[in-house]
Amino acid sequence: MDRPLLSLRTTLVFLLALLAGVTAGGLTALAGEGTPRGLLAGLAATGLAVPFFNRLIDTESSGSQQREHAGADGGEGEGNG
Repeated sequence: MDRPLLSLRTTLVFLLALLAGVTAGGLTALAGEGTPRGLLAGLAATGLAVPFFNRLIDTESSGSQQREHAGADGGEGEGNG
């Protein structure tokens, strides 16, 4: 039981999605749409934010592979400056 229930990355994704949902719901309710519509807007924003932040906060291994691959495509070498 030494392992945490959620990884740090998963916790960050859920936290950011929750903040986006609360913000969207609060702004919708403050705009005069009422509490039920604000709640629905917040839930929808949270649901859409989870895959967005999951893709945005990608794992380190795939990010470094993409950078290595981009560097191998050519670009400016030592003599191109």
